[in-house]
Amino acid sequence: MPEEKTITFEAAMEQLETIVERLEEGDVPLEEAISIYKKGMELSKLCHDKLKNVEEQLTQILTADGHKENFSIPEEE
Repeated sequence: MPEEKTITFEAAMEQLETIVERLEEGDVPLEEAISIYKKGMELSKLCHDKLKNVEEQLTQILTADGHKENFSIPEEE
């Protein structure tokens, strides 16, 4: 899906929120629920991958004197 490659993190999160709201309503026909659940899983993976990519970019930062320093973000559990 080419759209998935270019969608922003924020847009993906908005779509995920809409999907969650629809599924929580409980009045979605089964076939549609399965379809939007799959879409939600794809969006969730996309968001995770985008966050992982940003984290990898931040793993090394330059200090004021130009030395590289490891940087990590603690994962939530």
